[in-house]
Amino acid sequence: MSHAENCIIMHSIQELEQLLPVGCSLFFIGIGGVSMSALAMIAKEKGYRVGGSDRAVSANTQMLGDAGIPVFPQHDAGNITGYDAVVYNAAIGEDNPEYAAAKAAGLPLVYRSCFLSFLMRGYRHGIGIAGMHGKTTTSAMLSHLFLYAGRDPAILIGAPIPELGHDFHSGTGEDFIFEACEYKDSFLSFHPSIAVVLNEEMDHPDYFKSLEQIKESFHRYLEIPGEDGIDIVNADDENVLDSVRGCHASCVTFGIVNPDAEYRAADIRYPDGCAEFTVLHKGEPFCHVHLSVPGQHNVLNALACAAAADRCGLSPSVIGAGLSTFTGAGRRMEFKGYLKNCPVRVPVYDDFGHHPSEIRTTLEGAHRIQSSAGGGRLRCVYQPHTYSRTAELFEDFVTAFDNCDEVFFADIYAARETNTYGVSSAQIAERIPHAVYAPDWNALRDHLCHTAEAGDLLLIMGAGDIAKFADSVAEKA
Repeated sequence: MSHAENCIIMHSIQELEQLLPVGCSLFFIGIGGVSMSALAMIAKEKGYRVGGSDRAVSANTQMLGDAGIPVFPQHDAGNITGYDAVVYNAAIGEDNPEYAAAKAAGLPLVYRSCFLSFLMRGYRHGIGIAGMHGKTTTSAMLSHLFLYAGRDPAILIGAPIPELGHDFHSGTGEDFIFEACEYKDSFLSFHPSIAVVLNEEMDHPDYFKSLEQIKESFHRYLEIPGEDGIDIVNADDENVLDSVRGCHASCVTFGIVNPDAEYRAADIRYPDGCAEFTVLHKGEPFCHVHLSVPGQHNVLNALACAAAADRCGLSPSVIGAGLSTFTGAGRRMEFKGYLKNCPVRVPVYDDFGHHPSEIRTTLEGAHRIQSSAGGGRLRCVYQPHTYSRTAELFEDFVTAFDNCDEVFFADIYAARETNTYGVSSAQIAERIPHAVYAPDWNALRDHLCHTAEAGDLLLIMGAGDIAKFADSVAEKA
């Protein structure tokens, strides 16, 4: 077991009510992260004094500074002086100087997901979106739908929502929409009243050692709502159905293929690369949806949202209209503009996908966009994320790019790991006829421009720092 796993300390909501009275001061280790920065902002809005540390300068640390939240540019034991409690996540080990200093001083150490559950208390509906893929898009879609309906929900997700400009919202309503991340079983410390599971398959091999372990974790998550709660699950995914079996919450199903799904999509077509369909509820027409985001996976995401919104009292007409006006979330097949300094007009899209299934699904959606626009080459730049995932799913990565014409592999983004697996991007590229190993960002940028053709679409994918490359090569018209 790693330091990070060892140092996770779970607190009940009742304990945190005693430890964290409103007005006390909270220190966030790694405050610049997507979820940590959002939690810090929400905590400040709720009356806490907030500060933190992060070695990386980013848009998030800039946002925090602009909000009057001090951010230390390094981890140091002295940073926590004057704070009443420390919030941390699974990436923080016991050897972190701020964690160690807080422990030595007897300060409360509050795990990120426990703190989120603490903030959720008092909301009538806590809607947690879980699954190996699609959590951010679906939680953003559901958030947009509730905002469209005037429900003003509290929101905490993994990417900016266009109408908010960021990935969190305090809200004044009775709903709290959040991503429930499965990594290191973080979602088991949440307390949703409505638990949504989109899909399950092997991922995070640095923590999950088998699919059975994953299914057991999701089963425990689906048990959390209890007899008074609701589980909303994908009836097209056998692993999800295995996980929900035996749970005590009311079970609501959605799907495209499974004829027994309570919420289904009928008459699906793709007039502009995005799906148009009728949502059926128990076989009867419920609402009509014309999505503005591509891919069949978003049909499933929309069905999950329709089921959750219906159970929270939104009308079918509002659900159909709200889903149809959702334009996406940051880095989820996000249109960035057109390739810079290029003699032809090449649209550039940016996507967070980093698992073979996500890659296939995203490429399928990109291919539909290409087809609706008259066809052309689909070119992809991909940065693998973590050595463990790349090694464990190597053969799946080799076949994941079949639906594109060219793929350029950047070096693996290490994240929290060192390369003890002996795996590399060059090894994957060698196995794919239409692939090129491209370790130099500048050379790749020049190559993409000089070899561009009319009708091309460029898709940039990965969960690491490749987002900076997407920003560097694209410009709005």
